[in-house]
Amino acid sequence: MATGATIHTFDVQLADVDRGVYDELALRVARHPSETDAYMVTRVLAYCLEFEEGIAFSEGLSSTEEPAVVVRDLTGALQAWIEVGAPDAARLHHGSKLAERVAVYTHRDPAKVAAPWAGKKIHRADALRLVGFDPGFIDRAVTALSRRNTMTVSVTERQLYLELNGETFDTAIHERGIE
Repeated sequence: MATGATIHTFDVQLADVDRGVYDELALRVARHPSETDAYMVTRVLAYCLEFEEGIAFSEGLSSTEEPAVVVRDLTGALQAWIEVGAPDAARLHHGSKLAERVAVYTHRDPAKVAAPWAGKKIHRADALRLVGFDPGFIDRAVTALSRRNTMTVSVTERQLYLELNGETFDTAIHERGIE
């Protein structure tokens, strides 16, 4: 019998000064058995850092047709395709054709994530955003993770301050295009 997803809850206080976004979020995140803690924390941070009306977690690893996080307008049209991890160029090409905005959030070295994309066809590659964090940031944050989480996410001048279950962490938000 296959193991089902594990549900994690996140009560989030979001204060993104850079974008003028302030909200309280109650997130229920289904963690697929093959999903690492680092991937899930990155997925939650991507949701927070991209938060806007119409944002939602997709079916995630169990769906090959959608990215980890999507943003849809009131008509259901796809506005943003937000990947987590290290998607291949074909997936980014597909997402870029469907959505106005494409971003990839990674818990790995962004240069190594982008290297396989070099020379590959990616629709509107110049508009793609690759977002990463300081080395070790996600690994440190994972140590504070539990099934029920309280989290404060503050962003100011592209610096992320994270409080997760009473532990504090900070990192620069590194954003780059692809070459």
